[in-house]
Amino acid sequence: MIYNACRSILRFLYAILFRFEASGLENIPAAGGVVLCSNHISLLDPTTVGTKVNRKVHYMAKAELFEIPLFGAFIRTVGAFPVKRGGVSKDAIRSAIALVQGGGVMGIFPEGTRNSTTGIGKKGAAMIAVRSNAVIIPVAIIGEYRLFRKMKIRYGQPIDISEIIQDQSSDMLEKVTEKIMASIREMVRQG
Repeated sequence: MIYNACRSILRFLYAILFRFEASGLENIPAAGGVVLCSNHISLLDPTTVGTKVNRKVHYMAKAELFEIPLFGAFIRTVGAFPVKRGGVSKDAIRSAIALVQGGGVMGIFPEGTRNSTTGIGKKGAAMIAVRSNAVIIPVAIIGEYRLFRKMKIRYGQPIDISEIIQDQSSDMLEKVTEKIMASIREMVRQG
């Protein structure tokens, strides 16, 4: 209930403040485990990725945020769960896999940090997607968070990794990660 109310408010604010447009929402399955993998340009990205999606999107958030009175309880209510800073803990990975295996939607930023210029992804997103047998949807945030300037978000076609995971090579997760990142880069390039 709180999540839906917050999402409605954000949809309104994004439409006014950023002239926000979304495309490709039909690519997100209505049920089942999904991993939304997005580029990461701002602290606003988690709300941006989830605002137009009609399912609750969950995120990992640094553990320190959960220690802030009221705010910690609020972000937990809207779908965040803690991860220790300096590396993703096994507990956080297990929680993410369980959430997605249970049919949830996980939002992940494979670049790991905001404003990454390398476009290189970390393999946590791939690990969660592969181990949970989730549908992987690449997401591209296009534009800048400047008031009254148009921003777009594109949800791409599900990424087929079946050939890569059949290989079971030692670099399988790196190959899955590169396929995800290549798809995101291409959508950003196309605008």
